[in-house]
Amino acid sequence: MTTKSGSDKKTISTSIVKPIIYLVMLFLGILAALPVYLVLINITRSTPEINSGLSLLPSTHLLDNWRILNSTGLSLSRGFLNSFFIATMTALCATYSSSMAAYGVYMYHFRGRQILWGLLLFVMLIPPSVAYIGFFQVVFSMGLLDSYIPLIIPALASPLAIFFLNQYLTSLPIRTLADVARLDGAGEFWIFNSIALPVMKPALAPQAFFMFIGAWNNFMLPYMILSDRSLFTVPMMAALLQADIHHVEFGGIYLGIAVSFLPAVLVYMCMSRFIISGLTTGSLKE
Repeated sequence: MTTKSGSDKKTISTSIVKPIIYLVMLFLGILAALPVYLVLINITRSTPEINSGLSLLPSTHLLDNWRILNSTGLSLSRGFLNSFFIATMTALCATYSSSMAAYGVYMYHFRGRQILWGLLLFVMLIPPSVAYIGFFQVVFSMGLLDSYIPLIIPALASPLAIFFLNQYLTSLPIRTLADVARLDGAGEFWIFNSIALPVMKPALAPQAFFMFIGAWNNFMLPYMILSDRSLFTVPMMAALLQADIHHVEFGGIYLGIAVSFLPAVLVYMCMSRFIISGLTTGSLKE
């Protein structure tokens, strides 16, 4: 009787807890989706309508906002190509170089390894904005203004990506595989590219995605370095609509924001399976 009573209590508590969990998840989902929904609503509203207050219903000014967005004198398609080039090159180069750095730190025991790892963790705590002034001075002294090189090269060694990939490697028998390959006469570079890199693919997908999104949404660094309008990115084009503080086209700005996060959504839809598996794989060790 006691066992049956305890089982009944457990069943009742489960039936009460589950709806509460679902309601909390539903609330959090709505809370996360609400800003995106408001952006999609505001791309159809005019600036006076947006200034008049919040609305949950769409309006009829989408084409007007599109014309406003293109009134900057810039080609939106060119801005897309510029942003896509920067984001893609940053994601590919940074993912490969960060995986190589994480592999080297994990595999090889060398003098100063702990100091290097501690320095890496310390760099993760420093806000990137702290280095903006010094970074601009270095770029200016090297004559790299109006160039994409300063936007891609500094991202090659991402401390956060190195840390994540290093932790992922601890869940793999990579040292054993490397030792077997060395016995067969394989070189270190071949071992990394042919053995370690394929094994790390589940972890590389989310890192590549996050780096792509970070480079795509990056506004401050391109704004500091690029002055040639033919090199402008999509976030920079949207910012031109608020250059006049006395007349800000909020409808066009919201449309620029919506257009700018559309590629990120498409990339996530294409890579979601790999991103989710990469974030969960390695969280548990056998």
